Amino acid sequence: MNPQKTVFLDRDGTLIEEVDFLSRVEELRLFPFTRDAVRLLKADGFQLVVITNQSGIGRGLFAAEAMHAIHRQIQLELNGAVDAFYFCPHLPEGGCYCRKPSLGMIEAAGRDLSIDMSRSWFVGDKDLDVEIGLNAGLRTVLVETGYGREHAKTLKRRPDQIAANLLEAARYIIEGS
Repeated sequence: MNPQKTVFLDRDGTLIEEVDFLSRVEELRLFPFTRDAVRLLKADGFQLVVITNQSGIGRGLFAAEAMHAIHRQIQLELNGAVDAFYFCPHLPEGGCYCRKPSLGMIEAAGRDLSIDMSRSWFVGDKDLDVEIGLNAGLRTVLVETGYGREHAKTLKRRPDQIAANLLEAARYIIEGS
């Protein structure tokens, strides 16, 4: 299988609207530009992999099944465009290797999928999204949706690009590939 270029996507604040500890499908809202961004990336041959910290599970706020239901709904609304979802259920202070910005979820995706890391990107709205992308040797885009505007002011390291939203990020990625 030929390795594919991949866009790793943060979920909350990047692909969908930010809702603290989203646990109900009824609260799920795609950004108005998400479908167009996803279509552009898929048409250009990118795999799409969602990488998300979900400490609400570890905090006992909701069960993993509630998160899976949200992921199924995202797939439904995006016509199955996401190639895989990876999540960390652990608490921030848990010290696990899967929680962003550690590389556990990206390494798992690398084992499960055929990914050309040299042609891949990470897009997210937080400093830790930029950090995981840079730690993995990926090119990175910080979007200003979700927490992006706030985090852009305090970044430890600079992403390749700061974009208004996922659609602008998708256009930048396609031009840079």
